[in-house]
Amino acid sequence: MTLSSTKPGGIGRWLFALIALVVAAFGLGMLVLGGKLVVAGGTWYYAIAGAAFVVAGALLAALRRTGVLLFGVTGAATLIWATAEVGFDGWALIPRLAWLSLLGLMLFAFWPVARHGMRGFSKPVYLVSMGVLPLTMLGSIVVPLFNSPHVELASTKLARDRPAVAFSRLTVESPDGNVAANHDASNWTSYGGSNLSNKYSPSAQITPANVSQLEEAWHFHTGDLKPADAKFAYAFQNTPLKVKDTVYVCTPSQIVIALDAAKGTEKWRFDPQTSREAMSRIAASTCRGVAYFEAKMPVTECPTRIVWPMVDGRVGAIDAATGKLCTGFGTNGYLDLNDGTGNTFPGFVAPTSPPLIMRGTVIIGTGQVRDGTERDAPSGVVRGYDAITGAQRWAWDLGNPGVSTPPKAGEVYTRSTPNVWSLLAGDDELGLVYLPTGNPASDFYGADRTKLEDEYTAALVALDASTGEERWHFRTVNHDLWDFDLSPQPNLVDFPTAEGTRPAVVQATKSGQIYVLDRATGEPIMPVVEMPVPQGTDTPDWVAKTQPLSPGMPNTVGPPSKAMEVLDETAAWGITPFDQLICRIQFKQLRYDGPYTPPTLKGSLAYAGNHGGVNWGGVSIDPVRGLMLMNSNRLPYTEQLFTREKMDELGVVSIFRGKSQVSGYMPQKGSAYGARKEPWMSPLNTPCIAPPWGYMSATDLRTQEVIWSRPLGTGYDSGPLGVPSRVKLEMGTPNNSGSLATAGGMTFVGAALDQFLRGYNSETGELLWEVRLPAGAQANPMSYEIDGRQYIVAAVGGHQRMDTKLGDSVIAWALPKRN
Repeated sequence: MTLSSTKPGGIGRWLFALIALVVAAFGLGMLVLGGKLVVAGGTWYYAIAGAAFVVAGALLAALRRTGVLLFGVTGAATLIWATAEVGFDGWALIPRLAWLSLLGLMLFAFWPVARHGMRGFSKPVYLVSMGVLPLTMLGSIVVPLFNSPHVELASTKLARDRPAVAFSRLTVESPDGNVAANHDASNWTSYGGSNLSNKYSPSAQITPANVSQLEEAWHFHTGDLKPADAKFAYAFQNTPLKVKDTVYVCTPSQIVIALDAAKGTEKWRFDPQTSREAMSRIAASTCRGVAYFEAKMPVTECPTRIVWPMVDGRVGAIDAATGKLCTGFGTNGYLDLNDGTGNTFPGFVAPTSPPLIMRGTVIIGTGQVRDGTERDAPSGVVRGYDAITGAQRWAWDLGNPGVSTPPKAGEVYTRSTPNVWSLLAGDDELGLVYLPTGNPASDFYGADRTKLEDEYTAALVALDASTGEERWHFRTVNHDLWDFDLSPQPNLVDFPTAEGTRPAVVQATKSGQIYVLDRATGEPIMPVVEMPVPQGTDTPDWVAKTQPLSPGMPNTVGPPSKAMEVLDETAAWGITPFDQLICRIQFKQLRYDGPYTPPTLKGSLAYAGNHGGVNWGGVSIDPVRGLMLMNSNRLPYTEQLFTREKMDELGVVSIFRGKSQVSGYMPQKGSAYGARKEPWMSPLNTPCIAPPWGYMSATDLRTQEVIWSRPLGTGYDSGPLGVPSRVKLEMGTPNNSGSLATAGGMTFVGAALDQFLRGYNSETGELLWEVRLPAGAQANPMSYEIDGRQYIVAAVGGHQRMDTKLGDSVIAWALPKRN
């Protein structure tokens, strides 16, 4: 810049004035929105600071030295106020300081203009106000971003001191020799590794010492990409099985593919031609997994078979060796779960999770996961079928306890009961299968529920796998109004107590609580207490006075810890001061009284939100080290009820009866009120609370303490207004799917919104491996050994509703082959 351009009459003068006017406009925006915040009952700071910046900008544009002083004093006050509100948290400070810092540094670049044009110019005051102060603001943001206060690792000493004795048995006895009851290092026999569902591999080949050497061993493309004309969403959430020398994969359109486990080459595939109409009427077309069954008695057809669900309500069986349909199963190879439910709409009975096979019985729920559509929904009945013939053995129907046969002609199973759509677990020794239940069809309004529906909503239910007889149940939410359906798969471990270990079921939840129950009786092993919660709503509904909490275990209402995070106005966030202010105003306008604030006509803030907590990906358990590895979400939701008249006015209809004129609403047809729920987002499409929005953590189950915790995921593939940031800062993103723990001391997880698979030291939390993926990784990884080599395998195909990139890859990683 030449000297002439910086004199008062040069171009520098006009640029300086323009920046000064931007400062004034910046202040005006803060003043207007800050005034609205004051009216809403929030802090006065924005309005006061905004007025000061308006004046400072005007004075600077007129080259008045008082403008420099006012800018500096207001900036210094803002720095003090910001750090008092949120401390030295780089993410939280961005909207409070970043833009002000940028404006100050821009003015500093034109200091010659001020020096030449300002009467009584003071160089020290200018340097401090426009240089030192903005750089201090910038440093207070940048330093914590690269040295995150949210990363808390465990000490290596803690790992060395961990007892060498195994925390839990790795296997249970199976009286009928069920392949899925257990698994060894060479196999992955059921969705969660085995029916015990701990998502743990006994293979110890890959360790913290050598994980950096992992390389891609094979890469298979299923070919099942979303059709260009499809009117439905895709989600490749599959966790493959591996039995003997074959890997079994199920794609989003429920095609089953068998692969050579060592080479990743295709052996066979079977396409059930799932109904496209059904696929278009569920949240996202997916197939989380398949089940494997091996007959112990000689059979002429399909002695080993794959059993899997389709979202049009069918369950099929094919020969595990050839991929040919087992025509003797059910009707020409298929069961129809629509039978007896009263369903007349394709996709209203839509199983997306694999059945569990125990005692020669295929156990599966109706699986409908299209929330909030119609109150009069098909039955949530759970049924058991003979694994060879497909003949129905029993039914668990809430309205008809003890009646296990199909309904008589003209009758149906009890409609609208809480369904079981997620993943089951089972103890082959006890002969019990564990069902995590969902909600009746109206998620956010419960005044019209029956007592039985309320009792079994968001509950863990133990049934006898042979007869379907209920042994016990445990409800995790009282009168659930938040869509806290129990989606994480239960984990079966031996839990330490003062009297010795007890066979236990560990149940994570979307509500944020983690319960530890006796596997045989359902009795809490870790204490469960009833905590008073916010009361009152503006509809005829009622709110439970208390909710069952598990205070001895960590929770995920916020960062994983024993304390539940309670939000206040200072938690509101945005990329700029203006979208942060809008979020602050919304916070004051929405009802929020802490956890379990009920949904209202006015609008409420739900935290944990209905995505969790922990969702269907569940948690992993290392039964040797006694660690629970968990990825969780930290994302509030807004929830609002609407009268039936308002829903009609908006043109909101059930997806089964037409197309709504507006999206995002839940009609809850047949209830007095509809609803709308969505993540609490700013106008720039970023969450209204500061990162982290997702965590990875480890809990020592011996002490029940979180031993390490860190944000999971970066903004590399996402950003404001959907523009990828291409910045790999460990911010923590919302996540979907779960992790894999291994005997080698590594935990692998994708799940986040960026396209990476990561490997952490299970005991310390150190990030030791990271690989770039061709699509999103919204599926739990798995592991097995073959030919003396351990493989880590993951379906990499994204999740359209999570806005991650779609694909059709199944990828295996392994250590380099030995010569």
